[in-house]
Amino acid sequence: MEFRRALPQDFRELLYCLKMRSKYAILLVFVVGLVIIEKENNFISRVSDKLKQSPQALAEANSTEASPPLTENGSLASLQELDAAFSQMRSHLHNITLQLVGDEDSRPRRHILLMATTRTGSSFVGEFFNQQGSIFYLFEPLWHIERTVTFEPGGANAVGSALVYRDVLKQLLLCDLYILENFISPAPEDHLTPFMFRRGSSRSLCEDPVCTSSAKKVFEKYHCKNRRCGPLNITLAVEACRHKQHVALKTVRIRQLEFLQPLVEDPRLDIRIIQLVRDPRAVLASRMVAFSGKYETWKKWASEGEAPLREEEVQRLRGNCENIRLSAELGLRRPGWLRGRYMLVRYEDVAQAPLQKAEEMYRFAGLPLTPQVKEWISKNTQAPHDGSGVYSTRKNSSEQFEKWRFSIPFKLAQVVQDACAPAMHLFGYKLASSPATLANRSFSLLEEAQPSWVT
Repeated sequence: MEFRRALPQDFRELLYCLKMRSKYAILLVFVVGLVIIEKENNFISRVSDKLKQSPQALAEANSTEASPPLTENGSLASLQELDAAFSQMRSHLHNITLQLVGDEDSRPRRHILLMATTRTGSSFVGEFFNQQGSIFYLFEPLWHIERTVTFEPGGANAVGSALVYRDVLKQLLLCDLYILENFISPAPEDHLTPFMFRRGSSRSLCEDPVCTSSAKKVFEKYHCKNRRCGPLNITLAVEACRHKQHVALKTVRIRQLEFLQPLVEDPRLDIRIIQLVRDPRAVLASRMVAFSGKYETWKKWASEGEAPLREEEVQRLRGNCENIRLSAELGLRRPGWLRGRYMLVRYEDVAQAPLQKAEEMYRFAGLPLTPQVKEWISKNTQAPHDGSGVYSTRKNSSEQFEKWRFSIPFKLAQVVQDACAPAMHLFGYKLASSPATLANRSFSLLEEAQPSWVT
C-alpha cells in the first residue's frame, strides 16, 4: 500500500492504462475467435449441403476409390473412416466447384432470370437467350407448379406460393430438373415424360443428346418444333444443363422481387435479373384477345355499356400493377444485395431497337452476343404485316408494339390509367386524355428510357 502511494501519479496512470488495454485485447481475441469459428461452421455446412444434394455426382467422380461403409443411421463406422471420408471430400471439392461455376478456362457460370407478366413480350425477349448455344434455356417451367399447387390470391397464401416458386426456381437454376417430377401430371415414369410444358420453346430440350429417337404410339403433348424427339428424358436434360456454360429461365409467375433475395445471396448462383414491363393498356388489349373467355365482362361493358365492371376485377388489375411497380422500385433503389444484378427493360424499347436492347441485356449479363442471336433477331423482327399469331415470337416489331392503340376502347384505357397510374408514371408511359389522343400515332405515349434502369 505504501509502495503504491510512493509511485508517481503519471506511473500509476500508465499501469492503469496498460491494465485496461490488456482487458480489451483479451475481449478482441475472443470476438475474433468466435467469428473464425462461425465462418468455419458456415463453410462446412455449405459443403455438407452440396454433398447431400449431389450424392450421385460424388459417387461417379470417385468411382475408382473405395467408399467408406456407412452404418444404418448414416454415420461412419469409425474415426479412421471419418478421416478417410474428409480426405475424399477435399479431393472432390475442386471438381464440385468447377461444376457450380464452370470451367477455369471459360467465363463464370451465369444464371439469368427473365421476370415478366403475361402478354408483355417475354416469349419474344426470351428467345434472345434461347438462341445462344452456350445457354441452357427453360421456357415457363413454373407452369407445372401453378397447375399443381393451388393458392388463393392475397395474404399468407400469396406469400406461400411465392416461396414455392422461388424454391423450385433455385433448384432449376442449379440444373436440378428432377424437382419438376413432383409437379408434372401425369407423373414421369423412369424420368421420362411427354408432358413437359412447351418443350419446343426450349432449344436445349430439343437438341442432341436430349432429343432421343421418337417412340411409336407415344403421344407427346408438348413436342419439339423442328424435329421428332421421343419423350423427354429428364436425366439427359439434367446432364445437358450441367454441360452448358450458362442457364437462363423466363417466367411470368414470380411477381415479388424481394422474395428472390435468397437466390441472389446463394453462393452457388451468379444471378442476373431482367424485369420486363409493358404499357398496361397494351397488356390488357393483348389479354382480351389471347384469353378472350376471361374478359367477357370487360368486352361487354366496353361495347354495350351493360354489366358494369366488377370491383374485384379492377382491384385485381390494380394489384398486378402495384406488384410490378413495387418490384421495379426495389430494383431501382439498388439495395446492397441486388446491386449490379437487376435491369429494368420496357418491351416497347425492345420492339423499336431489338438488336440494341439485346446487346444491352447481354452486356448486363456479362455474356457475348453471338452471331446466331443477331441472325435470329434480324429474321424475326421483320415479319410480314399479317404473319404474327397470338403466341408467335416472329414480329414486325417496329409496327406491332403500338397496334393496341387502335383496338382498345378508350373507356377501357381510362380504367387502366386510373388503376395503374403510379406504375405508368414510373415506367414512362403517358396518359391519353381523349380517344383522339389515344389513336394519334404521331403523339408518342412513351417517354425516353432512363439510363438508371440498367444497374
